Amino acid sequence: MTETTSAKRVNLALQGGGAHGAFTWGVLDRLLEDGRLQFEAVSGTSAGAVNAVLLAAGLAEGGREAARARLRQFWHGAALKLPLPAAHEAEPPWLAPAMRGTMALLNVFSPYQLNPMDFNPLRALISERVDFRRLQAHSPVRLFIAATHVRTGRLRLFTEDELTLEAVLASTSLPTLHHAVTIDGEAYWDGGFTANPAIFPLIYDCDAADIVAVLLLPLARAEVPRDADAIRAREAEIAFSASFMREMRLVAEARRRTARWPLGRLERLLRKSHFHIIQGDALMRSLAAHSRLNTQQEFLEHLFRQGRVQAGRWLEQHCHTVGRADSVDLNALFGEWPTRIVPDEGDAG
Repeated sequence: MTETTSAKRVNLALQGGGAHGAFTWGVLDRLLEDGRLQFEAVSGTSAGAVNAVLLAAGLAEGGREAARARLRQFWHGAALKLPLPAAHEAEPPWLAPAMRGTMALLNVFSPYQLNPMDFNPLRALISERVDFRRLQAHSPVRLFIAATHVRTGRLRLFTEDELTLEAVLASTSLPTLHHAVTIDGEAYWDGGFTANPAIFPLIYDCDAADIVAVLLLPLARAEVPRDADAIRAREAEIAFSASFMREMRLVAEARRRTARWPLGRLERLLRKSHFHIIQGDALMRSLAAHSRLNTQQEFLEHLFRQGRVQAGRWLEQHCHTVGRADSVDLNALFGEWPTRIVPDEGDAG
């Protein structure tokens, strides 16, 4: 379907998650192909930030098909051309031990020791596909790219008119993998520590009432981790989802209380806002922590396909609610004691 003047305006919130960002690539590809949604703004962190600027760059160059092509070119460029696994294997048998060994090294040595020249393949992959001067002058969507100010631990949001390659690299700069990125004399780390992704600018600074969040981190897990690797993996998940969960908890609680408050600007904004979530929780819960470093082509393509499937299901079941209502229960998901997670709706994992 091609975009029409009746396309519904939404804002996107794109979560970070390393190579799992290929799932978001699939989601965006399906939404762009469908054409019923028009994007006013995109908030992105880490891999979500990369997908956000690629989306904007493609739309600026030639619309929806150009955006789909730009995303595809990036993720194909990021893919390692490794030997394909056997049909019954999720990955080559040597890959998981190699990645676990890499993660163990990262727990002992800093990137300043392991990578003194600060080689970052993302630099070339992004710079070849994004014209930042063009985005600064004429971005077709508003952008809110999250990074963490190292000295103060505060959130820094880079908007489209100030966006640079360094800002996007800062948003992706995990301190165990990369050197801190210096911008105007200040050092920045991955935005996931402070906003993954930021929701408040989509509420306060945008006209579109609907926010579609694409999540890469599971909202809940069924079991308590017992072994050391599982504990560390869950600890990292909680740390990188805490800011988003806290922000959504505040939104859910504020909306619940608006019935008793005088209607000021904030209350009106919260009442008019509609929230939606696209995710593949069963898939993400099934993936090992080290898979966020897995850029094997077949793995990225698998995540892409699953992203398209989940976006297609959301479009079929919930697109009609855009502009009218939430398609998720915020209080159940983010209230004081969340009792359930978003149904996977047949996620093949």
